[in-house]
Amino acid sequence: MKAKHLPLLNSVSVPAVHPSGSRAVVAVTRPDFDGDSYVGQLWETRLDSSGVNARRISRGFRDTSPRFSPDGRALAFLRAEADGKPQLHLMEASGSEPQAVTDQHLGVTGFEWSPDSARIVYTARVAEHGRYGTVDGVGAGAEDARHIDTLKFRMNGAGYTDDKRSQLFLLEVPALDAEPPVEPVGRAKDALQANKDEPFSAVPHSTQLTDADTDHNGPVFSPDGQRILFTASLHGGRDTDLRSDIYSIAPDGSDRELLTNLEGPVLGASEARISADGQWLFYLATELSDSGIDFVARNEGLYVAPVDRPGQARRLTDAESIDLGETAGGPVPFGPDAMLVGNRTRGAIELLQVTADGGIKVLAGGERLITGVGASGDTVVVSYTDPETAGDVAVPAEAGLRRLTDFSALLRSEAGIAPVHEATYQAADGYPVHGWVLLPEGEGPHPVLLNIHGGPFAQYGWGLFDEAQVYVDAGYAVLLPNPRGAAGYGQQHGRAIKGAMGSVDLLDVLGFMEGALAEHSQLDHTRLGVMGGSYGGYLTAWTISQDHRFTAAIIERGYLDPPSFVGSSDIGWFFSNEYTGSDPDQVRSQNPFAHIDKVQTPAMIIHSEDDLRCPLEQAHRYYTALKQQAIETEMVVFPGENHELSRAGTPHHRRQRFEAILSWWAKHLPTAQNRL
Repeated sequence: MKAKHLPLLNSVSVPAVHPSGSRAVVAVTRPDFDGDSYVGQLWETRLDSSGVNARRISRGFRDTSPRFSPDGRALAFLRAEADGKPQLHLMEASGSEPQAVTDQHLGVTGFEWSPDSARIVYTARVAEHGRYGTVDGVGAGAEDARHIDTLKFRMNGAGYTDDKRSQLFLLEVPALDAEPPVEPVGRAKDALQANKDEPFSAVPHSTQLTDADTDHNGPVFSPDGQRILFTASLHGGRDTDLRSDIYSIAPDGSDRELLTNLEGPVLGASEARISADGQWLFYLATELSDSGIDFVARNEGLYVAPVDRPGQARRLTDAESIDLGETAGGPVPFGPDAMLVGNRTRGAIELLQVTADGGIKVLAGGERLITGVGASGDTVVVSYTDPETAGDVAVPAEAGLRRLTDFSALLRSEAGIAPVHEATYQAADGYPVHGWVLLPEGEGPHPVLLNIHGGPFAQYGWGLFDEAQVYVDAGYAVLLPNPRGAAGYGQQHGRAIKGAMGSVDLLDVLGFMEGALAEHSQLDHTRLGVMGGSYGGYLTAWTISQDHRFTAAIIERGYLDPPSFVGSSDIGWFFSNEYTGSDPDQVRSQNPFAHIDKVQTPAMIIHSEDDLRCPLEQAHRYYTALKQQAIETEMVVFPGENHELSRAGTPHHRRQRFEAILSWWAKHLPTAQNRL
């Protein structure tokens, strides 16, 4: 795979399963160079087919998040035009022209049907008057000054958040076959204005249900339609901790009730569902200890409580070994008293069925990532990625997955996909380090790229990874270790670097590299590169301050100076103290910037201008210090991008990023396929 093949990467949404169990709909989205954006439509696949099948059923610029109504008559989804915000649209499930039913200024971010299919609850950010174009002629640079008195006031990718809170809205679903409204003109328009009636709107009225100064997310109806559950932080100390709660309200916005954190440890709760039998409240939550901010490597679990006694909550999944931190779309009700969730484990995400009494069954596992799940009755449909597909749809079966689609056929035939090799090697202290090795074709010797993932509580895994594919195609052996600090290997593994970053994690990535060099004779021991982003940028910078065997390095969107991170990052007010501690000497012992005088390795710095997670100042200061030390260095800064550049940046910038990376490696680690 080459950078030019990015448009062949089709990602697949959480499946929407029709109540009949006969078909499923997914959104398929891909980067597009011509539009320099992400485009995609809805695709339908028949579940009763014996082979691969899919057909496109919408033709919007970017259609996402499909949901069938419970009665099976309608399909709702979000549609965004090339220069617009996502708005909620409806179409007949059998096929019809979609109609917009919202015109929210900042777009709709999520929604859910009521059980009777008559209403939809949705979330949308509500802009403070005078900001974000709510007043004609007042652009971003002309807005009033911001007065800030909180710690939580901005977020990477969203910018300032305290002036555009996410609120809940209720929509009465219009008749799908009703005549579309006609905008009045002339005398009819004058009469409308004279009567001071509501201005004309082409979409039905939505009722705002919440208005508190905090974000409200993840709304769902109870099975009887009498309550709406959502996630929010409404407690008094919400500005200084990470606690979040599940609340319920009546469909008119009244009678708010707190359902979580009624007793026991402090939880960051999210994604609530009530079982189909109406007896059990399920939700995902992370235990934060008594401080309310100890988030480090905490495995997310599934909790349950009787609906009428929410204070009697208990954890259903083991805190050490089961991590539900990548359950896209939240728990999915299945059967009368069970939920479907995704467990992150050893580079895979497996599908679990968890019942209210604590029973756990694996429905789909193996060498893949289950990225989404939909269910209706006894029918389960999943979306997934594995080493050969960027995204496809399948039905779990006893023999594995019965694949229904093949959205990566062109990627395999035109770009080619290199195989991945699972491996475990020992660190210097004997600890086993699990990961993957990708090898270029030919006898070598091949230069080696040690790639370090972000997080740190994340994992490399069995999903198709575009970066590794691009580098191996360019002639590099690619190493993808999951060192201590990573997710998927238990909380003890993840928490091993709390207060000790750059210690055993450094041993692990170096041990994995040394193990791969020893096993594979075609690898070049004398031409080694190291690279990584975010936490991976941190550990890359730390590595080259401690180990000088690398020919060159690439440090991307790095966490490079914990003290300055505290006052500049969106999460800085808690992240650094929890990971590196607050004692100055302890912090210095883990701080790449404090050890930059030891660096001898040429290093490229890659960063984005709008990165609020690891702010640009981290890159500027690190780059300048290298320059002052006469270390060979370059800096590449991407305008308009944030911390998600490599995953969700504009297609043009994603291609440019690959070009810059390969150019740096061509200079320092040339191959037959990649040279200046």
